Parts: sequence; structure tokens; C-alpha cells
Amino acid sequence: MNNHIYLALDFPDWEETKRFLEDHQFQGVPVKVGMELFYKEGPSVIEKLKQDNHPIFLDLKLHDIPTTVMRAMKNIGKLGVDLTNVHALGGSEMIKFAKEGLVAGSQNQDTKLIAVTVLTSMDESTLQNQLRIPGSLEDNAAYFAKFAKDSSADGVVCSVYEATRIKQDCGDSFLTVTPGIRLKDSDSNDQKRIATPEFASENGSDYIVIGRSVTKAEDPYQAYQQAVEEWNNGIKG
Repeated sequence: MNNHIYLALDFPDWEETKRFLEDHQFQGVPVKVGMELFYKEGPSVIEKLKQDNHPIFLDLKLHDIPTTVMRAMKNIGKLGVDLTNVHALGGSEMIKFAKEGLVAGSQNQDTKLIAVTVLTSMDESTLQNQLRIPGSLEDNAAYFAKFAKDSSADGVVCSVYEATRIKQDCGDSFLTVTPGIRLKDSDSNDQKRIATPEFASENGSDYIVIGRSVTKAEDPYQAYQQAVEEWNNGIKG
């Protein structure tokens, strides 16, 4: 089992999700549950996935006032997922409250809190011209990562291209979770800062998230195995 690769379950409901996992022999692989599936099925989808021993990244990207996020995280903590996240743009106090709620809800479980730096669907032009955030994308991602760490987050969601800088600034133990992963020759779709599993493993990623390169492949099982091979071949030593 390769526990570094989370498969994005971007399906509309549990029935389609279950059918995909069973048809393509994905029992027990790490999975990412996002808004679409969670908002349709609720906590029951987490319970069903845990019954099949899937490590779970619950990707809801909470961003609200600190008290609301803390209360939501207390409920998420009870689900026993491996990773969950907030938006770093919510600020330091919100991240601290999120961690407080997560710890209170999870009791003896070790759910990691990660903060989203800059979405991989964004580029520097989007930051500067639409959001009016000055500076380079890499500097902003590194800044968000540093204050997320100082606010008790366990890591960040970032693109592969910022992962090395974030490791340098925040230390090797600070987790980097990198979406926007595509197999060689796959389409980029709506992602802008994409990379292969091999590139990710060589450039500071602790975990990667892969979706359409696998779920839309002609042979999803083989595509996932290719991702595992690309990741492992990139690890030196």
C-alpha cells in the first residue's frame, strides 16, 4: 500500500463512489472526500469508507469566523479522518480555533490540520489582479505556510512548485499536501500549477492528490499503479 497518494473521489453520490472503488480494486487506498460528495452524503460516507480501511483526507476548506470554524472542526474531529483543512486566508486566529476544535473533537485520534495556501487553479495574475494580493505566488504561499505553522497547523496544501520553499522555511516535519497532480501526457483541465507524481516526490511533497488522471482513465487501476510507480521512482535513497 502506498499511503502517500490520495485518490480524489469527485463523484456525485455514494453509489457511484462505491461502484468505482469496487470495480477497480481500490479497497483500502487513501482517498480524498471533497465538498460534492460530503455535502450529498454527510458523515455517513466517512463511516462507510473507514469500514473498508481507507485513509481519508476530508477536503472541505473551512473559512469562516473563528468560533464557527472551531465548532465545525469539533464535529469533524469525531469522524476520525487522517487529514482535514481550512483556508489560510481565514487568518491566524481562525486556524488556532480550528486546531482547538479538532483536538477537542478527535480525543485520542490524530487528525492533522492543514491550511490551504493558494489554490492550484490560481496563478500569480489571479492573485495580483483579481484578489489584489501583491508579491510573487511563491512568496505568498510561503508566507501563508509560515503563519499557519505558527498558528498550530500541521501542514499546508500547496502546489508542488512551492513545496520545497515551504519545507525550507517551516521544516521537514511540516506537512506539504500537493494537489494538481497529473500523470505524464494527461490533460491539465482547470488546474494551472500541475506536476507529475515523480516531480512531486522530488520536490518536497509529503502527500499528493490525484483525481481525473485516474478516475477518467480508460483503466483506472492501471493509471493509479502508474502514479505509484512515478512517485516511487522519484524518491532518491
